[in-house]
Amino acid sequence: MSEEQSDQEQGSETASRGRVASSLHLSATKLRWGLLIGALGAVIAAMVTMTVSGFDTDKVEAHSPGAEPVIRDKEFSSANTGDCLSWTKPDRSDLVKVNCADKHLFEVTGVIDLSAYPGREFGEGTRHPDSLRMTELRDEHCVSAVQKYVGGRFDPRGRYLVNVMSPSPAGWQHGDRTLRCGVQIAATTASPASTGSILEQDQSKVHASGTCLGINQNLPTDPVDCAQPHAVEIVGTVDLSANFTGGPPSEADQDKYVESECNRLSTEYLGSPEAIRNKTLTLFFDYLEPASWLAGSQKLDCWLGKGADREGFAPIVGSARGEILIDGQAPVPPPNTGRSTPAPLPGAAPLPPQPQPR
Repeated sequence: MSEEQSDQEQGSETASRGRVASSLHLSATKLRWGLLIGALGAVIAAMVTMTVSGFDTDKVEAHSPGAEPVIRDKEFSSANTGDCLSWTKPDRSDLVKVNCADKHLFEVTGVIDLSAYPGREFGEGTRHPDSLRMTELRDEHCVSAVQKYVGGRFDPRGRYLVNVMSPSPAGWQHGDRTLRCGVQIAATTASPASTGSILEQDQSKVHASGTCLGINQNLPTDPVDCAQPHAVEIVGTVDLSANFTGGPPSEADQDKYVESECNRLSTEYLGSPEAIRNKTLTLFFDYLEPASWLAGSQKLDCWLGKGADREGFAPIVGSARGEILIDGQAPVPPPNTGRSTPAPLPGAAPLPPQPQPR
């Protein structure tokens, strides 16, 4: 049983300017989500994907008259565009088709027949493609298959990622040359289950208030219990469609609106406007690129975190609603002189240095 894994690195520009949360006299810095996803191990990338191949198929046989029994990936090989797939075992030997309204791990957006490829690369007797080749095939065929499936409305920075499934080595050996392109929930480790088709979903990459995103190499990862070390805590979600209609709003207009809303939401979440200052945290937010807006994504999360000394974020333990530790130490509130302090100029509190995409 085999499972090919590859990393998809999507470059993203460095966020260069700080934003000022004037209502709190604190800096609120805008982040690019693509620079905040931590990969596993020593690999830092904007997004981690898996190309999935390999399913136990020794329990299923397809017979042809006058021929030897041929082991086939029955559920995989019969999956068509629009089908949703799920499994529970790490080797995916129990893969089944399920109703997309139920929990599933993969939604098929296209079927690619490699036997139609020119030349002998995928002909009879050839080896199963390695992970690098599978990544190339995913990028070559599946991005366009997903765009076609969703009518061109795919958010490349949203909650879904493009992926590909291939036959198991046994299925490949016995002649199966079909790939299944599809989408999964974006995650840095195992992809979580989704409910409902992507055709019916808002693709905004947002989380419920109170969610904490884990930390790996100073960068946010997947949701974890806030009692575990984490990079940021979600204090609320801003729906830009409440303020903007028509075409994509400008970055400056988004910044002004989202900053105001995130300040309001953080005060509601923490109970007072002084809580962020007293816990020495910073309010962060992203912005929606035109491609995301045109795909229908209109929501952004508001994050609380602490910039690390060198790059990324410092680890936090505990919810900001209670007692927290930052880098293992309790935060020390800055002195309150009782005098009004003017808000810092825009850009006075820049984004903590972020690692460049590799």
